[in-house]
Amino acid sequence: MDIRPNHTIYINNINDKVKKEEMKRSLYALFSQFGQIVEIVAMKTSKMRGQAFVVFKELVGATNALRQLQGFPFYNKPMRIQYAKTDSEVIAKVKGTYGDKDKKKDKKKKAMEPATSLLKKPAGGSPVPAHSTSAQVPDNPPNYILFLNNLPEETNEMMLSMLFNQFPGFKEVRLVPGKHDISFVEFESDNQAGVAKDALQGFRITATCAMKITYAKK
Repeated sequence: MDIRPNHTIYINNINDKVKKEEMKRSLYALFSQFGQIVEIVAMKTSKMRGQAFVVFKELVGATNALRQLQGFPFYNKPMRIQYAKTDSEVIAKVKGTYGDKDKKKDKKKKAMEPATSLLKKPAGGSPVPAHSTSAQVPDNPPNYILFLNNLPEETNEMMLSMLFNQFPGFKEVRLVPGKHDISFVEFESDNQAGVAKDALQGFRITATCAMKITYAKK
């Protein structure tokens, strides 16, 4: 029986050796490219190990994420993704508040308000306003290597690889030892690097840090 599309997607077959907080950050980095995320629920209990729920504000975000990330090698294990059976029930059961739907609605409204102000910048598919930030970032001549800065402390190679390997020509991510806020990403050509640079300029790995991308100096 097919489960009806809804705002919440259910993911399993996640590598359970990954720490919960790191897993949630990586899921956020990977899934937020498809739309605004209201919340991510992941628990390390024996019943919930290797599973997570991602709640999107818009149905289209959940649908696109499900289609495009089905089987994605997340920490070297292909993710299995489906729509959750229902939005509220699944999340309520996981949080132990099932049957408390009215309170849940209020909580969800409150949870969405700060998330909206922090994360929701683009309106109706217009470019992220980080493009205005990018206008203030002095850039170098085109290069097949990109320079990233303003990265949050918890950034790791896996997160950046997941973001950039969706673009053709991606080769590798190079972190800078001792400096958590900068990184280099290499592509096969200047043009391919430019496409990724424009698409991810101002992308927020966390709600507070908008990534700044320039061409690396030659």
